[in-house]
Amino acid sequence: MKKMLGVIQLDHENDLLKELTYFRCVAATPFASRYRLIDFVLSNMVTAQVHEIALFARKKYRSLMDHLGTGQPWDLNRKNGGFFILPPDWNDPTDRSLGDLQHFHNNRDFFMRSQADYVLISGSTHLCTIDYQAVFEQHLQTNADVTVIYYPNYKTNGQNQNKLKLQFNKKGAVQALINDQQNPHLFMNMYIISKKVLLELVDYCISNHKSDLLLDGVFAHLDRLAIHSYAYDGYHAVIDSVESYYKYSMELLQDINYQKLFLQANPIFSKIKDEPPTQYKKGAKVSHSLIANGCVVEGTVKNSILFSGVHVQKGAIVENSIIMQRCTIQQSSQLSHVILDKNIQVTPYQRRKGTIETPFLIAKSQVI
Repeated sequence: MKKMLGVIQLDHENDLLKELTYFRCVAATPFASRYRLIDFVLSNMVTAQVHEIALFARKKYRSLMDHLGTGQPWDLNRKNGGFFILPPDWNDPTDRSLGDLQHFHNNRDFFMRSQADYVLISGSTHLCTIDYQAVFEQHLQTNADVTVIYYPNYKTNGQNQNKLKLQFNKKGAVQALINDQQNPHLFMNMYIISKKVLLELVDYCISNHKSDLLLDGVFAHLDRLAIHSYAYDGYHAVIDSVESYYKYSMELLQDINYQKLFLQANPIFSKIKDEPPTQYKKGAKVSHSLIANGCVVEGTVKNSILFSGVHVQKGAIVENSIIMQRCTIQQSSQLSHVILDKNIQVTPYQRRKGTIETPFLIAKSQVI
């Protein structure tokens, strides 16, 4: 049986979430009251029987390492294969590699030790419930060197428009990777590649002083590589700005979106936190909200998302907001269209208000 190994590559994920990524990388950003963004790609890989996964991290990965641990929630704490966090600890004085090629070059032994002949490479910002096994089967059937995954019906909606799209020729073959706002074929930063071809491209790029495996390696060789595409048309959200983070978070309060992401055949796993059930005290009013375990609600919560350990005191009002772990909103304070990062204390009688287009965002561990 032919196998894939997985690589979660974080090098190209810029810190576009402002205060949310002051102290963490994008992949570690909390989402949907109990998850982190990396949980989605990691869970999709494991569901597709990819049990040998490497994480290429370069900066601000302490929070991510704490969340992932040994990989036990994803059944990756195993003797054969398992989960490997590979930070940039390189000491080869002869190394001439640049950009993301440094990860592949300096961790070449990871690939050489693996018995898998194919590599699934993905980032963490595209949230979906993709069946990687179906992509792999198509990759094998078409005898492709590379299979790139795209979302065929993307609309910009005024969000971050610096996104790569696939361009096809008249025969439907991949022709280029471009940045065209009118093109709906959004490249999802996911692809399957032969391990042999991958290592050859890494060597080529390094010897020619290139710095980007995808652009300088894969798409610079469209003339000689068999590059095929796979169209994914299920639930999709790309988190690459504060606005998109808020938009897709709040959309999960609609039953249909929540079901598409979390109630499918592919379960989403995450770090287990042993928290008691949420307490709803006398006088609490809660409606149309997503609330994790360990919260205490004495005030009013409307159309909001609360992570574990949040305390909404008596008389406080939280609406259209995202409140992360261990925040306290003290009595008679009012929050509307607000994102609070972890460990924030909102003192009594405070008023904070943003908008749907521009939510009010506060970095972690502050007193306001």
